[in-house]
Amino acid sequence: MAISTKHRLQRDDRSTQPKQMDAVALLKADHRQVEEWFEQFGKSRSSAKKQQLATNICSALTIHTQIEEEIFYPAFLEATEDKDMHHEAMVEHEGAKRLIAELQGMKPEDDYFDARVTVLSEMIKHHVKEEEQAGGMFAEAKKSKMDLKALGEQLSAKKMELQRNDEAA
Repeated sequence: MAISTKHRLQRDDRSTQPKQMDAVALLKADHRQVEEWFEQFGKSRSSAKKQQLATNICSALTIHTQIEEEIFYPAFLEATEDKDMHHEAMVEHEGAKRLIAELQGMKPEDDYFDARVTVLSEMIKHHVKEEEQAGGMFAEAKKSKMDLKALGEQLSAKKMELQRNDEAA
């Protein structure tokens, strides 16, 4: 994004995951944080604040999708063999990543900046609803033999590593 990392909004304490959470709790905490930032973006009239929020959103979603794709989704697929749910989630991630890449080269003054953030928000709301609903990926993960505690530890460690790398960039 056009703004430097040092100008990011203060991250919420939830994003650092100080206590160990199981995988589903950690991923849901990420969802709540990004939802909060999208809400703030929608209410903001300041270009600087919009830039900060968009930077936070894009960074958080990039890290979140990476840990899901590298750790959670493969474990889910192995445990449940639900290729349809897995494949749909991956395709939804691809769409979000395309919008994130477009946003990273933009500024709030650019045409379609707000529209892209709005569409990204809608895509993420849809994706989160599908993951969190009864019969969704998280419910199926809880019913399976997945070790959600161990996965939570792996997700947390990878997330912290990616956040450190992101902040150093």
